[in-house]
Amino acid sequence: MGLTLTQKILADKAGYDVHPGDLIEIDVDMVLGNDVTSPVAIKEFLKIGVKNVFDKEKIALVPDHFVPNKDIKSAEQVNIVRKFAREYGIVNFFEVGKMGIEHALLPEKGLVLPGDVVIGADSHTCTYGAITCFSTGIGSTDMACAMATGKAWFKVPEAIRFNLKGKLNKWVSGKDVILYIIGMIGVDGALYKSMEFTGDISSLSIDDRFTIANMAIEAGAKNGIFDYDEITETYVKGRANRKYKVFKADKDADYVESYDIDLSKIKPQVAFPHLPENTKPIDEVGNIKIDQVVIGSCTNGRISDMEVTYEVLKGKKVHPDVRLIIFPATQDIYLECVKRGYIEEFIKAGAAVSTPTCGPCLGGHMGILAKDERAISTTNRNFVGRMGHTESEVYLASPAVAAASAIKGCIASPEEVV
Repeated sequence: MGLTLTQKILADKAGYDVHPGDLIEIDVDMVLGNDVTSPVAIKEFLKIGVKNVFDKEKIALVPDHFVPNKDIKSAEQVNIVRKFAREYGIVNFFEVGKMGIEHALLPEKGLVLPGDVVIGADSHTCTYGAITCFSTGIGSTDMACAMATGKAWFKVPEAIRFNLKGKLNKWVSGKDVILYIIGMIGVDGALYKSMEFTGDISSLSIDDRFTIANMAIEAGAKNGIFDYDEITETYVKGRANRKYKVFKADKDADYVESYDIDLSKIKPQVAFPHLPENTKPIDEVGNIKIDQVVIGSCTNGRISDMEVTYEVLKGKKVHPDVRLIIFPATQDIYLECVKRGYIEEFIKAGAAVSTPTCGPCLGGHMGILAKDERAISTTNRNFVGRMGHTESEVYLASPAVAAASAIKGCIASPEEVV
């Protein structure tokens, strides 16, 4: 049998044919850490005793979870990373004012490219599969070893194919697609497997693909990955400062499961507490009042997300009982929002607009929920206590649904307000 897209990339790096279940050690193209995971990795790296990192340009350190620093502990965490970056000459260290949410920033800067093997001490590192590379989350100890050696080991995953067809309808986005799929297969439906998206993917923008790949981990997947096409090429062409290699799955590739997904049949989705698999189409949600709306994160803080938020909010007001917080994912996205007039419209509508940060997504800061409060969010997880108090609730949805809900004061379809 032939190899899947993920297996082709891993086989190329290994230098020989691989099979599902094989344990391989291969070179990596990028090692990523943030302000939560990097200090642990740095501590372990120093124990190894090497004098230098394996490559100063193939490590990215992006403080984004608790920054701008919310307290002394978070400030100390970032200071460890800052000092390490300076001492070891890490080229890709992104400080406040230059940083962004890591999984939006690295593709934007052209630091990850098709055919790469990317590892990061953050579970949502799988985001980069949107541009046809193998990317996956690792632990801090693995990050330490990779910074020293440039290598990592993997068990070659089996793959599930998602054959897409049709076109997305108005107000439906990549967030709805992945919530629909997770609702269909469950949070362990792709456990340690590669989710490979193929077929007619032309109606999915690159931002849609980032969102879908980002949440592959919420189905338990090792990684998510899209076929390379003209949309991929257009995105990476102006960003790539080195050569990259394009791979395609073999025609006789072996998939453990295959699903046909008609994009035209998918409605806006909402994931109920406390799992991303608890999904319902918007017309089955009912009257659920909310206290807070969060639009942003590594899942939905890109420019197209800001664009649809603007489209829904323009000329309207946030419900008086609702707090709306908007987080553009990078400085460049923030600046583009300023140029387009989005920020002014968000503020006029009654939103608070923040510098790029993960913030409330993980219950970090700048939007923590109190007991009995309820939020709808464009983030990727809605576990118990994810955004604050263990007796609060988080509903997951697209920016379009989230913005409409901010206006209505309850979970709502964009068609109700636009």
